[in-house]
Amino acid sequence: MYIVLGVLYESVVHPVTILSTLPSAGVGALLALLAFKAEFTVIALIGVFLLIGLVKKNAIMMVDFALAAERAGDKRPEQAIFEACLLRFRPIMMTTMAAILGALPLVLRRGDGAELRQPLGIAIVGGLILSQLLTLYTTPVVYLYLDRFRLWSKRLMQRRQLQAS
Repeated sequence: MYIVLGVLYESVVHPVTILSTLPSAGVGALLALLAFKAEFTVIALIGVFLLIGLVKKNAIMMVDFALAAERAGDKRPEQAIFEACLLRFRPIMMTTMAAILGALPLVLRRGDGAELRQPLGIAIVGGLILSQLLTLYTTPVVYLYLDRFRLWSKRLMQRRQLQAS
């Protein structure tokens, strides 16, 4: 995933911003499974894979918009990520709520085979709730810190090249 995102954004740093959102989804799924005393089965693992895709898509929406605004040359990183958060909040919440509401019948349903499907729903709902709460706040912060790190390392490399010549 890192290599594909690195090629997509022509950056070594910003794929880390996107991938930094993934641990919260896994932790949320595990905490939800623990809270409901459900086992981590292969079906729950499928839910975690679905979570990885959804959470990564949400981060890509913010980072992609911010990078496009920066590269257009009219916005600083702080302004670009702030505008990205404002404009992408609604689509992010719409897809998250659709996934949560789609998984709720798996969690609440009783009947034949429900014990097989229930860990899938629990993992999806728990992972999405925790990851949304955390990543809406942490993605802009990680974006700004990694952008500052990128600029610092760029200046450091330029100084070393000047000293070497």
